[in-house]
Amino acid sequence: MANTTVLNTSEVAVSAGLILAAVVEAAALLGNGALLVVVLRTPGLRDTLYLVHLCVVDLLAAASIMPLGLLAAPPLGLGRVRLGPAPCRAARFLSAALLPACTLGVAALGLARYRLIVHPLRPGARPPPGLVLTAVWAAAGLLGALSLLGPPPAPPPAPPRCSVLAGGLGPFRPLWALLAFALPALLLLGAYGGIFLVARRAALRPPRPARGPRPRSDSLDSRLSILPPLRPRLPGGKAALAPALAVGQFAACWLPYGCACLAPAEQAAVAEAPVTWVAYSAFAVHPFLYGLLQRPVRRALGRLARRALPQPPRTCTLRAWHLPTFLQHLQGPSLRPALGPPGAPEQAPDLPEGENLSMTGAT
Repeated sequence: MANTTVLNTSEVAVSAGLILAAVVEAAALLGNGALLVVVLRTPGLRDTLYLVHLCVVDLLAAASIMPLGLLAAPPLGLGRVRLGPAPCRAARFLSAALLPACTLGVAALGLARYRLIVHPLRPGARPPPGLVLTAVWAAAGLLGALSLLGPPPAPPPAPPRCSVLAGGLGPFRPLWALLAFALPALLLLGAYGGIFLVARRAALRPPRPARGPRPRSDSLDSRLSILPPLRPRLPGGKAALAPALAVGQFAACWLPYGCACLAPAEQAAVAEAPVTWVAYSAFAVHPFLYGLLQRPVRRALGRLARRALPQPPRTCTLRAWHLPTFLQHLQGPSLRPALGPPGAPEQAPDLPEGENLSMTGAT
């Protein structure tokens, strides 16, 4: 009876994990696809190429390594399909290449936004985005090639070691973790920390004095405006929201995976599935974090949604029908005298001398 309860509990946990992983997979595909369409149809975004690159990397990961995590057997994934030697090497290479491409792409996007905010009038200080992204993919390709130098997949009775955490990189795991996670984390922290310091310095700057004295009224509202606020706010608090979200999301998703890369392979294989899917959840969070927080992207998304949704038919308002108005419409415009305003009273006809209007009315 106890064994049956344990089996049922494990089956429920595996089913719940599969459902959550499928939700993350669907969110990554739909979110990145929608953001890619919106970014490509929104002119004027300064970091368009970096956003497109991030969406493409997330879509590649959602179409390759995330389905492997759903179908492959533990410890690599949550399913029951056992990978052969060739698919095992392919999964190892894709994981070792796409994960650094994502983290380095996020760091490149943060550095681009730092340069746009801190040095907006110095275009010479910004390297071309194509050169930066070429360097990102070159580094990702080199880190993926390290997985091919690792030990070969184990024979069928043993775990296949198809992932980075389960010993797929061999002695190169610390170097891979340093370049794939530690370096992007430091770059991202420096970029968004600089953005926060610039925003806080701008918030602490005193306002410019007015050119001339302005008369102040003696009303109650004018007197209350002189008083200090009851709850003082931290300068730059609103500007700190986006950097805090970006750095916090990066640490929450990638820090467990980076720490697991530094642990022994046997211990990392035990927690491989949850740690891996926590890292994969970054692919589903990126569209909301780096897309919807931008006002031009939200406006473009609203315009596309209004065009896609069916518009309700316009209803004509019925006007009240009046008989005098209808008759006047049939008769056409009324003849009015050429001189005088339209509302002027009619003039009396010419009267003989000595008679007035009252006498004429009396007779």
